[in-house]
Amino acid sequence: MFYKGKHWISEESIEIKVENGTISSIQKTEEECKHWIAPGLIDIQVNGIGGYDLNGFETTEETVLNVVKELHKVGVTQFCPTVVTGTRERMLHCIKVISKAYETYPLVKKSVIGIHVEGPYISEEDGPRGAHNKEWVRDPDIEELNDWLTISNNLICKVTLAPEKTGSIEFIKALYELGIVAAIGHCNATEDDIQKAVEAGATMSTHLGNGAHPSIKRHPNYIWSQLAEDNLWAGIIADGHHLPKSVLKVMIRTKGKKAIITSDAVSLAGMPPGNYKTNINRDVVLQENGLLHLANTPDILAGSAVPLNRGVENLVKMGICDLKNAILMASHHPAQLFGLDKDGTGSLRVNSPANFIIFSNENNNFKIVKTISNGEIVYEINKSKGGSYGAS
Repeated sequence: MFYKGKHWISEESIEIKVENGTISSIQKTEEECKHWIAPGLIDIQVNGIGGYDLNGFETTEETVLNVVKELHKVGVTQFCPTVVTGTRERMLHCIKVISKAYETYPLVKKSVIGIHVEGPYISEEDGPRGAHNKEWVRDPDIEELNDWLTISNNLICKVTLAPEKTGSIEFIKALYELGIVAAIGHCNATEDDIQKAVEAGATMSTHLGNGAHPSIKRHPNYIWSQLAEDNLWAGIIADGHHLPKSVLKVMIRTKGKKAIITSDAVSLAGMPPGNYKTNINRDVVLQENGLLHLANTPDILAGSAVPLNRGVENLVKMGICDLKNAILMASHHPAQLFGLDKDGTGSLRVNSPANFIIFSNENNNFKIVKTISNGEIVYEINKSKGGSYGAS
């Protein structure tokens, strides 16, 4: 199978040959290509999309498969399904279902990096807790972690927790020893708490700048402390609502090669505006501009209704970076976080997995034309009713 396009960095027209799900050759071509070609996007935080929710008792293996298909429409070839704070029973159910889908459907197995568990070991305070339900917040529990690992057949790849919680530092050490990414998030931590977490093995900040008090001490605070810590990768939501342009710019410039653009998409991504009830937040409001917030607390966001490709596009339209670097932060950087870059994931090179996108970029409108997963076309714009989730 052959695919052609303008290389996303060199801008040269190339032809990619794919054999057995792997890029076997990349050659320059004299043919003038209309579209561009780049690595598939990697989203490390997806709670749902297109009306499909990964966090309910009604979540099934087919739900997971449908999430994968919806993500293909927006150029995401790999992702971390995210299970958020809930009762033990509900979290175990969702982890089990995702793991079963991983074993049942080859398409899911090709797409899922591992499961991200966000909570329940987070701050109980209003603000840092975000839209997570206070009733289900609890202290870190190694036995519960073991239950997650057992029921998922060791598919857990990342856990987000607050380092100031009782038992968090020991829990982070356990995650580190297991090779699981320990991420700081939804916290009210001191600078010392964050430093201890990093020393214990924490390597990331989950959606830095969000899951925070609306008003905090100007300095020091847990946002500055994480931003200044060179050992922490930073997940950054670029939906245009979670962080203003000035903050996005500073975080991306500061974190540089450790900045990762993520969506934090929930099931309402791609859905029409309106009032909704969800498994996690109960009553939420999705506005016409894509802002999703708690119905009774408009200044507390309820996840994002904007998929990753729109976040990439936003960075370019805001003038924060060019498209090359925006794609890097949504492909190569997350691949590096999980060590997937070693086999070429997140880049275009010979012998790397054939996960890439073909796209157009007229007037900085980043529009997915085709998504290729393991060498197979899994989305093509003219053959799908789903479109590209609000492509401009």
